[in-house]
Formats: sequence, C-alpha cells, structure tokens
Amino acid sequence: MSQVPQSFAGREPPRSWLSAWNRWATLAAVSEKHPRLQRTTRAVAVGSTVIGGGAPVVVQSMCATKTRDIDATVAQVHQLCAAGAGIVRIAVDNELEVEALAEIRRQCPQAVLSVDLQENYRLAARVAPLVDKIRYNPGHLHHLERQKSVREKVAWLVAVARDHNCALRIGVNCGSVAPEFLERYPGDGLEALVQSAVYHCDLMEELGFERFVVSLKDSDPRNVIAANERFAALRPEVPLHLGVTEAGMPPEGIIKTRIAFEQLLAKGIGETIRVSLTLPNSRKHEEVLAGKQILEDVANGRFLSVPEFGDGLNIISCPSCSRVENERFVELAEQVRELTRYAARHKITIAVMGCRVNGPGETDDADLGLWCGPTVVNLKRRSQKLGSFSYAEVLERLKIELDRLIAERAAAESSASV
Repeated sequence: MSQVPQSFAGREPPRSWLSAWNRWATLAAVSEKHPRLQRTTRAVAVGSTVIGGGAPVVVQSMCATKTRDIDATVAQVHQLCAAGAGIVRIAVDNELEVEALAEIRRQCPQAVLSVDLQENYRLAARVAPLVDKIRYNPGHLHHLERQKSVREKVAWLVAVARDHNCALRIGVNCGSVAPEFLERYPGDGLEALVQSAVYHCDLMEELGFERFVVSLKDSDPRNVIAANERFAALRPEVPLHLGVTEAGMPPEGIIKTRIAFEQLLAKGIGETIRVSLTLPNSRKHEEVLAGKQILEDVANGRFLSVPEFGDGLNIISCPSCSRVENERFVELAEQVRELTRYAARHKITIAVMGCRVNGPGETDDADLGLWCGPTVVNLKRRSQKLGSFSYAEVLERLKIELDRLIAERAAAESSASV
C-alpha cells in the first residue's frame, strides 16, 4: 500500500478507507506539471496575512475548544499556528465569550484571528477591536432586530469593520440560506446560495467597502464546486474562501474535501481554504496539515478526481507502485504523451493507469482511458470498453480513437453554430 498520510503515522487507517486512500495515492500527472491556473482577485489584508491578489493560498482552521476555556483555546491557537495556519477562527456567541476573547488575544498577540458570528451579529462591535476579520452569515441576519433591513445591518457591520481595521467574510452556508433567496429561487438551493452571496457583495461595494472575502459552503463537494464556479464567473475579483461543511471524520472527510478543492484550485478558484474535520482537540491541527497537503498535491499534479484544466489536453497517470502489473506501463505513459502532442489544444482528458485495482474505475472519468494489465492494455472511452490490445498495438488504436473524438466534437460544434 502507498504511504498513508501523516495523520495515520503509527496507527492503522480504518479498513473501510484503505481502498479510497489507495485510489488517491495512485493518481498523478504524467506530463509536465499542470500549473494552477491564475485568476486576478483583489487583495484583502487580514492582519499580517493577505488573501488574494496573487498571494499564496492561505490555510486556515478554527478552534474547537470552548471559547470560555481560555487556557485550552490559547493552547489550540498556538497549536494551529505552529502547524501553519495563516488565520485562526474563534466562535463568539455571547458576552462571556467576548470577555474570554479579550484574554485570548492578549496571550496570542501575533496570531491572525478571525471571529465567527452566527445569529448575534451585534457582537461585532465588541469583538472587532480584538480580531483581524469578522465572519457573518447572511442567512442569520434576520434573527435579530427584525424591524431593520438587511442593508442597514450590513452597513452597520461595514462601519464596525472600517472603524477597527477589520476584514469581513460573507459566509453563506447551504443549511442557512436567507429565506428571501430560498423563496426567490424555489427548488434551486444552489442558485439561492450563490445569489445571496452576490447580493451581499453588491451591498458591500455600494457602501464603498472592498475588504471582504466570500465563502459558499455545502456538505456535498459537487455543490461546493458548482457554487464556487458560478460565483467566480459572476464576481471574479472577489477572493474565495473554500470549504466543505460537515465533511466528517478523517480520512473520509479529507477525501470529500479534496475532491472539491482540487477541482477548484486547479482552475485558480480559491484564495484561502479550511478543511473541516471532526477531530479531538489534540488533533485539530491535522486540518491544517491536510490543507497544506492538498495544496502541495494540486501544485504537483496529484489528484483524487480528474480535474478540468481549462482548454487543452490533460494527461493523467498513476505513479509506479507495487501494484503495477507490467513495468512497461511507465514507458507507455511517456509514449502516450509524445503521441498526443498534436492534440494539445483540444480539451480532452486521457488517463493511463497501471493496475487492475484502480484502472477500471479511474479511467471511467476520462475521455479516453488505458488501464494496463500484465500482457494487455484495456482501452476505454469513458466507461465503454473499446477492446484489449498488446502494448505494441494500443498506441495505434489510441490515435484512431483520439482522432475520432476530435472529429466528433468538431462536427458537433459546427452543427451547433448553424
């Protein structure tokens, strides 16, 4: 088995997860590393940390300790910072926790702190002098001061942030979308999520405030991908905080999270990330380690899923490991890269997989797939098997299928334009 992640060092990973980890561990880019596509967002200063504007992606986390337990929370802030968290978030829901936060800040003067406000947005004025960023949930603003409009409440939050040199995060969650937007987009919770975020961006900018980031979170990684892609297309200048809410326990929670993150990060979407895991407090820093690992893997072309890199040919291949059934697999992957250079401008994914354990499933996600057995290579088009060929024969057939796919897409585009 491939080396397990650091969080499992010295102990056996859950049996139910071994196949999932092995599935990830066998995926890597065989061709030149795919650079993370870049998009230009505005830069948002959060204390000494910068989100967006071309800065490195910031990994952040959140304390799981009771905020009123000052010693435990201070220890966890230090724990997370030591692991590499660029921002540490702390929940504050009442006046007692505001008092505790003041002492936490005194003991953690160098930490970049964000406060998480849910239903009691009025606490912002008390916590703003103590933190670098305030997160509010648009779906909870209606709970207090119902006589006031959302715009009035956002204007107040902006004034507090401006007066105390704080950034803001518009944090929209699938489980708490503002009722107004659920009514406006009946049956389409995803669009309600996106449009709620867009509306709050509009409010911020009408108020002349641009020091904000946005998060659109869901427990389904597919919805996280879709929501963030939609939002990024509508508001490309706004930095995005990525997260899969309620991801669960590791390792499944890490896998679920990285499915969303790698798809988005590969397209340049996401300026800060948080991996949300169910962990005992002593292991909370593993969220940060998992986030850093995902960023490193994306930068080096290692993916659990098949990402789309925009226009152009995308070749993926698993690295050689003990399960490879024919050492010619590595040579074949290199030959595929050379053979297909003429198709570089076509948006096609080709997967070359080295064993029967992962080959059949992984190649289902690719436009054309080759999974390599001891003596033959199985050629597929998505989930359809085209046949088994010797290592000497398969390249000729691959070129036929690649040319056919290119021709079919060209014909479809031509018909659509008529």
